[in-house]
Amino acid sequence: MVRPVVWRPPAEPSPAEQAVIKAVRRAKLFVFLRRHRHELFDEEFQAEMAGTYVDSPKGQPPVPPARLALATILQAYTKASDDEVIEATVMDRRWQLVLDCMNAEEPPFSKGTLVAFRKRLIESDLDRRLIERTVGLAARTKGFGDRALRAALDSSPLWGAGRVEDTFNLMGHALRRALGVIAVLQGRGQAAGITMLAQQAGTPELAASSLKAALDADWDDPAARDAALARVLSLLDRVEAFTAGQAGEEAVAVAVAAARQVRDQDVDCSGPAPALRRGVARDRRISVEDPDMRHGRKSRSVLFDGYKRHVLRDLDTGLVPAVGITPANAPEASVTGDIATDLEAAGFTLSELHIDRAYLSSALVRDRGPDLAVFCKAWRVRNTGGRFAKDQFSLDFAAGQLTCPAGAAMPFEPGKTVRFPKSTCAACPLRARCTTSSHGRSVAIHPDEALLAELRERQHTPEGRAELRERVAVEHALAHVGHWQGRRARYLGTRKNLFDLRRVAVVHNLHVIARQSATDSYQLAA
Repeated sequence: MVRPVVWRPPAEPSPAEQAVIKAVRRAKLFVFLRRHRHELFDEEFQAEMAGTYVDSPKGQPPVPPARLALATILQAYTKASDDEVIEATVMDRRWQLVLDCMNAEEPPFSKGTLVAFRKRLIESDLDRRLIERTVGLAARTKGFGDRALRAALDSSPLWGAGRVEDTFNLMGHALRRALGVIAVLQGRGQAAGITMLAQQAGTPELAASSLKAALDADWDDPAARDAALARVLSLLDRVEAFTAGQAGEEAVAVAVAAARQVRDQDVDCSGPAPALRRGVARDRRISVEDPDMRHGRKSRSVLFDGYKRHVLRDLDTGLVPAVGITPANAPEASVTGDIATDLEAAGFTLSELHIDRAYLSSALVRDRGPDLAVFCKAWRVRNTGGRFAKDQFSLDFAAGQLTCPAGAAMPFEPGKTVRFPKSTCAACPLRARCTTSSHGRSVAIHPDEALLAELRERQHTPEGRAELRERVAVEHALAHVGHWQGRRARYLGTRKNLFDLRRVAVVHNLHVIARQSATDSYQLAA
């Protein structure tokens, strides 16, 4: 049976490697990986990676997974394309230093092998294990101990790699893709094949590079725009009829389904004639190429299209033990389930969690145990018109009782609204300072009101404000991650971009460990 062999490169650098190490001035991660590759990819972890390969009685032994994993890490570090990785293995002596192929005249693996290994990493969730391995390496270099984590979590925008289009071009793009699949299966070229099939389907407009250009409508005229929309919907009906039962039905059906999805989200067909919907549909698809991309908002004025990347940073060591990717329109709190799963799989526990308010509604916060302390700036309590604010009411969480400034008490439940009787408020001497409603005062109780009350009390002290400032460290980690991953996603789809973020987190962790090792060596020398 042909299985990957255990990769056992020399631990001690050869004279030729020593010369390369001495010549490296800036990209020190190459040197660090050369010196610690045997620790990062020990035989046990290599056996785990080899277990993802299927036994085969034929062929050559696969390239050692450890060598491919190192190339994958270096690819993130240098921001190289797949083709550039293959070139670097024969043209860059730093790559050769790490991959144990000094003076190689032929690449140690092909582009296809690298792509297949990336797919294997994703399918086996081994990209998460790479992060765990860097944390384990830090433990062996005394940079990370067995303890509960004091961690901070934050997010930043990641622009998607797919093309964002309006309704007309989204539908045209999807329908052209359906015809393109058929053209390829019939052995025709994309351009010529689509042109011919568009004529056969009675949809010559789809042969144009831009559907809106082919429609040639006055887009400022509402009547002309609605007429163009009706023509586009007829194109969808014709392509559906034309592609029914065609070879490659699954791929064609996916493309046609994308066009239907755009129609259903953007077009109102309830009236006498179809018209574009007013406003933006919930969870609107914005790209044919990448179905996971969404419109997002970082603030009132900052909009973006794509994803959010989430980074959890250990405040004591600077390491990143877990990351996450969500569509841009997903609430920040939605990622904490995946973060918690990754931490549990790695055997990590949290003792402190420093977050911003977007994560307060997460299950990680609401379902926390008594051993987890949460640090966050609480929502501001508004004092409308100088009247009593909620924090001037007394909350007895043990008894579940809310007492107003005048002494009237009402039971409360987290997540519900307390409404004082209008008769009680009408007779209250403090009514003018409390409410103008004829129905009496109402007070909304947050589902985690006890935590918010604790946070408000804490942030009024110097110690509490100092604790809140610790979260700034995760913003530095996000900046480092953004430096290597870039502003725009490399891949299409949530899972592939999570893979990219995880390997960038590996690069970040290796830098942290390398700096710690260099500091320790300097202190020993001094």
